[in-house]
Amino acid sequence: MKITSAEFHISAPNLDACPNWAFREFAFIGRSNVGKSSLINLLTERRELAKVSDLPGKTRLMNFYIINRRWSLVDLPGYGFAAGRKAERESFNAAVAEFLEDRVNLARVFVLIDSRLPPQPIDLEFVQWLGRTHADYALVFTKADKHSITQAQANIALFKAKLADWRSDIPEIFLTSSKTKLGRTDILASIEATLTGHAA
Repeated sequence: MKITSAEFHISAPNLDACPNWAFREFAFIGRSNVGKSSLINLLTERRELAKVSDLPGKTRLMNFYIINRRWSLVDLPGYGFAAGRKAERESFNAAVAEFLEDRVNLARVFVLIDSRLPPQPIDLEFVQWLGRTHADYALVFTKADKHSITQAQANIALFKAKLADWRSDIPEIFLTSSKTKLGRTDILASIEATLTGHAA
């Protein structure tokens, strides 16, 4: 898939404020500071489409982008730590949960995980919860350039072993680097396959 256009459309605080359109949506979510904005900018080849920050929890709203005037990329607030008041953080989590459970346009969720770390409870808990929503999802292991591929693959293998405790099939897995562009082609091919109804 070649990205010819990527345009910000709207930020939504909750499900009711989400766009009323026919675009199929591909949502990206992960623990705060996992490299989500960098990955979105890599996929779209737009350096500042999503704002990159060293401050965890910067994404507070659900941000919708129109890609190729054909589908939508949705940048979701990170789970875990988020800057802001406690009640504000809880409303973010509730809005995201409602979106993931009930959004009709949602075609797939890409869950971002830091490849440098062994399986983290917060990631495992989120993936287990997401599985109960019956949403289609894939796992994207980020920051592959920050350590060796061997170490990344070892952490991925540990994560897959944890997944096997509650599901028999393993979701599609991608290893990525916003610096080397590793994984970009594979993720876009997966999105294209979903849009066209063909297996990747």
